[in-house]
Amino acid sequence: MQESGPNTTTNAHEFTVSQLSQAVKSNIEDEFGFVRVRGEVGRISRPGSGHVYFDLKDEKSVLAAVAWKGVVSRWRFQPEQGLEVIATGRLTTFPGQSKYQIIVENVEPAGAGALMALLEERRKKLTAEGLFDENKKQSLPYLPKVIGVVTSPSGAVIRDILHRLADRFPTHVVVWPVRVQGASCAPEVANAIEGLNMLPPDGAIARPDLIIVARGGGSVEDLWGFNEEEVVRAISESAIPVISAIGHETDTSLADFAADRRAPTPTGAAEMAVPVRAELIAYVKDLSARQFAASQRLLSTRRDRLRAASAGLPRPDEIVAIARQRLDLAQTRLGAALANATQVKALQLARIAPRLSKEALQRSFEAQRKTVSGFSNRLLPAVQRIVTHRRQTLEQRWQLANSLGYKNVLQRGYALVTDKNGKIIRKAGALHANEQVSLGFADGSREARIVDGPGAVAKPKSKKSKPATNDGQTSLF
Repeated sequence: MQESGPNTTTNAHEFTVSQLSQAVKSNIEDEFGFVRVRGEVGRISRPGSGHVYFDLKDEKSVLAAVAWKGVVSRWRFQPEQGLEVIATGRLTTFPGQSKYQIIVENVEPAGAGALMALLEERRKKLTAEGLFDENKKQSLPYLPKVIGVVTSPSGAVIRDILHRLADRFPTHVVVWPVRVQGASCAPEVANAIEGLNMLPPDGAIARPDLIIVARGGGSVEDLWGFNEEEVVRAISESAIPVISAIGHETDTSLADFAADRRAPTPTGAAEMAVPVRAELIAYVKDLSARQFAASQRLLSTRRDRLRAASAGLPRPDEIVAIARQRLDLAQTRLGAALANATQVKALQLARIAPRLSKEALQRSFEAQRKTVSGFSNRLLPAVQRIVTHRRQTLEQRWQLANSLGYKNVLQRGYALVTDKNGKIIRKAGALHANEQVSLGFADGSREARIVDGPGAVAKPKSKKSKPATNDGQTSLF
């Protein structure tokens, strides 16, 4: 009996690798053309192509999943790591890595519990970032001139808001239409909030003083767009105060935590936005009546106090009577006093008139001129003598300075030693071996280097000649 071995020929069909991979692919796609798989989302990747790659796993196995860009854009729910989901699609293989995978057409959370777990995890994350901080929330304007409403233009919500605003205080409203459900809800709402913030104050469309983000009630899945991060961040970063009115009073979304105020219903948001016009008018009228009554009481009190004070004041005629008599008396004395003063001044003028002749003034001016001329004749020679003496003194001191200057000393054969910084060296001990110095002579300077250390004393040369070396050179030692 012949044993079978590695080289034993058989009747089995021989495949190429590609043929075998294609056969496996065909069998798997025929058998599992449509499947629904429940599992936990593991590693997830979103490359620049827009496709989404992630793992579906349970306690024993892992299934690779891929969703193409066009499919992902239609999803109203995006998978996140750690969330339990139900993926719908078809099984296929990837021959390049010899693995099978599911091409996902749709993905949805595995029940409301998974959504609530994701919501709680996202809430904790955004809370840690400070998006829900109460200190960042803005105060609502008391009477906004323009209100921006972000909601669906065809639902009952916008009609309720407009009707309530008209009843309370008619206000200019700017509606930014958006979808409030589905995959495009979150980006449209975020873009609407950012767009209202970007409106110029003096543009064709008035920039609102307040924004209301509103939607009617619904399930957790219906309201999920208002739990997306882009909506929460847009509300938190809005420079215009935001009121959130998402769902009914029992419904809560992450947009409610980020908003400056949360309204239980869209109608409640309109009530928060503006006061009641009739109540405001009545309040203003009441304030006006109280102000008028207060002013009347004040005037009456001041009038009574004025009357009481005026009763104790003297009569005006009595106050000025004495002053009037003094004025009359001074008037009668004024004429005689003027006549007397005129006579006195006339006598004084008559006494000094002879001394005011032209000849006397000329004699006085001539005497003063001679005095000044004599003084100037004596002053000029004195000033010249002083200047001459000072000039001689200056020349002597200049000659002395030149004779004592260091340049004259250099002319006598001395040298000026400075270091590399230009500092004068006065002692040999201040220099070190190999230090660069400059020697200044009368006709210029030369660079030199110190060859011995500080404090060294040069030995006198011996008159005895040194023995010659083998090459005929005298030894240096």
